[in-house]
Amino acid sequence: METTELLQIAERLEAKIAGATDAARRSLQPEFNRVLSRLRASGVSVPPHLLRLDRTLGEEAIEAYFDNFPV
Repeated sequence: METTELLQIAERLEAKIAGATDAARRSLQPEFNRVLSRLRASGVSVPPHLLRLDRTLGEEAIEAYFDNFPV
């Protein structure tokens, strides 16, 4: 897959995530992270706004995990 295709996929996922519920955002996070990883592996500089979103989604996933963690 070409890097332009990967960037388009990442941007489409970004748009889906923007309008998604919390649960849907968490379910889209692994796919979004994989696309960004493939971009990095191909040597492309990932746009900062996509990196910020990936970081935010990761933090949300961790927070959701610990929200359901018995104390």
